[in-house]
Amino acid sequence: MSVAIWCIATLIILGALLYHRASLRTFTLGAILMLAIGTFTGLFAWVPWVIAAVILLPFNLPFIRKNILAKRILTVYRKIMPEMSQTERDALEAGTVWWDGEIFRGTPNWKKMHSIPAPKLTAEEQSFLDNQCDEVCAMLDDWKATHELADMPENVWQYLKDEKFFAMIIKKEYGGLEFSAYAQSRILQKLAGHSTILASTVGVPNSLGPGELLQHYGTKEQQDYYLPRLANGQEIPCFALTSPEAGSDAGSIPDTGVVCKGEWEGKEVLGLRLNFNKRYITLAPVATVVGLAFKMQDPDGLIGDTKDIGITCALLPRDIEGMTIGRRHLPLNVPFHNGPIQGKDVFIPMDFIIGGQAMAGKGWRMLMECLSVGRVITLPSNSAGGAKSLALVTGAYSRIRRQFKLPIGKMEGVEEAMARIGGNAYLMDAVTKFSTTGLDLGEKPSVISAISKYHMTEKLRQVMNDAMDVHGGKGICLGPNNYLGRGYQGTPVAITVEGANILTRSLMIYGQGAIRCHPFVLEEMDAAATEGKEGLNRFDKALFGHIGFVFSNFVRSLWFGFGGSRFVAAPATDSTAKYYRLMTRFSSNLAFMSDVAMGVLGGELKRRERISARLGDMLSYLFIGSAILKRFEDDGRPAEDLPLMHWAMQDTLRKLQESQLEMLENFGTVGSLLKGLMYPFGRVVKAPSDKLGHKISRILMEPNAARTRLGEGQFLSPKGPFGYLEEVLVDIIAVEPLHAKVEKAAGERLSFTRLHEVGIRGKELGVLTDEEVELFKRAEEGRLRVINVDDFAPEDLLAGPAAHEWGRNNA
Repeated sequence: MSVAIWCIATLIILGALLYHRASLRTFTLGAILMLAIGTFTGLFAWVPWVIAAVILLPFNLPFIRKNILAKRILTVYRKIMPEMSQTERDALEAGTVWWDGEIFRGTPNWKKMHSIPAPKLTAEEQSFLDNQCDEVCAMLDDWKATHELADMPENVWQYLKDEKFFAMIIKKEYGGLEFSAYAQSRILQKLAGHSTILASTVGVPNSLGPGELLQHYGTKEQQDYYLPRLANGQEIPCFALTSPEAGSDAGSIPDTGVVCKGEWEGKEVLGLRLNFNKRYITLAPVATVVGLAFKMQDPDGLIGDTKDIGITCALLPRDIEGMTIGRRHLPLNVPFHNGPIQGKDVFIPMDFIIGGQAMAGKGWRMLMECLSVGRVITLPSNSAGGAKSLALVTGAYSRIRRQFKLPIGKMEGVEEAMARIGGNAYLMDAVTKFSTTGLDLGEKPSVISAISKYHMTEKLRQVMNDAMDVHGGKGICLGPNNYLGRGYQGTPVAITVEGANILTRSLMIYGQGAIRCHPFVLEEMDAAATEGKEGLNRFDKALFGHIGFVFSNFVRSLWFGFGGSRFVAAPATDSTAKYYRLMTRFSSNLAFMSDVAMGVLGGELKRRERISARLGDMLSYLFIGSAILKRFEDDGRPAEDLPLMHWAMQDTLRKLQESQLEMLENFGTVGSLLKGLMYPFGRVVKAPSDKLGHKISRILMEPNAARTRLGEGQFLSPKGPFGYLEEVLVDIIAVEPLHAKVEKAAGERLSFTRLHEVGIRGKELGVLTDEEVELFKRAEEGRLRVINVDDFAPEDLLAGPAAHEWGRNNA
């Protein structure tokens, strides 16, 4: 054996041990074995042993490793570790880590993912979705609600209360429905596909609000009083968090509650004097009970030695003295109830604090934990529901609407948009299914909630823009026949609320993910904050585990970059196998790049938002890709869905790849070196092909099993804005071969317009029956209804003072 062969063999053996994340002891034994082989074969004597001893002994001798290496590093670490506010710590520690932790480690266990049970509705939940949801959708005329009333009709409000739409999260013992997170998501999807204001109105009380907070943190007295009243609709809740000076940075709210004595119901009691100014509060104009977040202060030490107690949450009745409530915002002409709330010197007793005085100062932690749940459900579900309905309606419209003598859906430019619509709708439903499954398993995934909120609302924006482009003039002219306009107007609302998307992407996803999902960083931070021997012991264990983790991911990324990912085990042998292998490769890349970024930038990473955003994108796309694969598996791997699954995975992996390359290309010399190691042969993922987009367009344009699954659960009754398109689509498809039959009999090319006349001519030529002539007539009526747009008398478009003035002048 030559020295060169021994060196290569040693690198392979030690690299394999690092790849498989062998323990330090196993790695050391492997090194000793290779040294023994080299000595036994006469390649060398003692020099390599000395070098190995100098490197490995300090790590293997706990006394040296802990009291010299770890202790010195800990001293430096404490000096350079960025300062963290209590609100930041609360946000980091809130919630749990679930599948996001698995994909951050670089070695996703795909069998573990497949073992997660597929979400299912109970019989009660399915009945509610099929009956109560359909009923309320049929009751609500969205145009009348948005344009004429600027509100839902009273009978709709009453139905929502009577059927406990506001009580989906409340336990049955208090009179609520106690539905699963998955059921709530499916319900909101159906409502959102019909009406934005309906979905928003139902979503908020079941998301971050008094009901959620009371169930988790309220006193027994608060729960017994409020929860039954919330369940039966006697109380309408809202939660006031956002202030003019504190939007996405909600932890900096300026609103105060000062501990003092005051009069309540004729008695002097200890309480709080509140001063607050809130805005953007959904349901505030109609709320009867207000959840309020404020900073609690005790300057006179009436309840203890702490002056600044911290963010606290309390419940206020609507009619409390000093509170101003009732005015409305108008969010982009989508008039769900949203408005400001102000309070000046509002006095409340201490027992108005949610959870009582014992929960004073713990409001931020409460909010973060509840938000990690609510943010997974409401906006992502509304977005997915909107996308699913848009996919169906755009597919139908593109088959019905003709230009240049063919359905517009057969034009390649339209096909491109249709592919994005269908692929994204499949993806979005997959994400909501997977993420709500986590909630129903007891998780509170704060990182996944930020991923879901950001990416699903952004995906809806893309789907909505594509749908508007396909519909053209039909989409831009508002009126009773426009089923896109209000949704298009309201899309930016979802982008803005519950954490503005720019900050969610650049700060929140990776800011939380790097610490929560990393297997060692949070433990290192906690150990550094712990004094004495315990802190050193914990830091020693976390630090050297972290070092091994870095080297392992370096080896894995290098091996995968040069083609090693082909040998990664995948849980499938079909066309999805390559996706599992690529996901594993990109997961190892993320783990390694994350440690490099933290090591090179340290506390500066917190301010390098573009780097943070791209790392967050990597984590996000790994989760999204996991959700797509999980959905395909849970659905039984249907062959008809392959185009949708392939498009969604290829688009996701391409964006994942680009986020990694963009970071490396903007990370200086270190990035250039890593790019050469991780992408030595350049890009490995291509965008979805035109052929794949063509298949998706065809799926959306006619009834089939894949299209039915894509739109599962949506409101498709003829009483709604989309249902009649489904009926017209069926009629148009039935007419097409009959139209060709008439053309053949007539010996000429006939326009696919004035179909009732074509039907009559076919009857005269003896090639159509009376039933077929009636089909032509019905298809023409439906076709015209689909393509026509609304127009109005000028006075019908007046609003506010102008409408009142016109009414007086024409009385």
